[in-house]
Amino acid sequence: MQKTLVLLTFVASTLAPATQALAQDAAANTYIGVKTCAGICHKSEKQGNQLGIWSQSGHAQAYVTLTTAKANDIAKAKGLATPAAESPECLQCHALRAENVEIKDGVQCEMCHGAGSGYKSNSIMKDRAKSIAAGMKEYKDDAAIEAQCRSCHNEKSPTFKEFNFAERWAKIRHTVPKTPEG
Repeated sequence: MQKTLVLLTFVASTLAPATQALAQDAAANTYIGVKTCAGICHKSEKQGNQLGIWSQSGHAQAYVTLTTAKANDIAKAKGLATPAAESPECLQCHALRAENVEIKDGVQCEMCHGAGSGYKSNSIMKDRAKSIAAGMKEYKDDAAIEAQCRSCHNEKSPTFKEFNFAERWAKIRHTVPKTPEG
């Protein structure tokens, strides 16, 4: 028992700095934009055609909706001083605002998956644990995914309608298909 405790303490003290360094690297990640994610892997059928699923979704059009007269009327009614497409209160859920990212891409990959510069390479992405260690957000189950969705799809939104996670997730789900060898 004593040897096990000593060994565990040693392993923990050895791994802690490495884990901390990975976390710091992940925190230092920068946004790369949907074109990079899609250009690397996420547009092929073999990978699950995430780009196709996203581009046909409301997420891809989320910013565009802010450029309408209706959105500006809502912003004005809420007392916002700027048009919807310029209001942080609207943009926080309708677009990723970051260097190297097209605001017109709306709700794109990294709004949910985290800044991708640290995990974009194929050598990291093919290993889920490495991609998570490099900064990709992990969702352990549907409840975690639903919580992420509800950070925007909630009663705080002036256009909120009932949010049925199971229904909506079925439309936007974009996992990588399982292969016989893996």
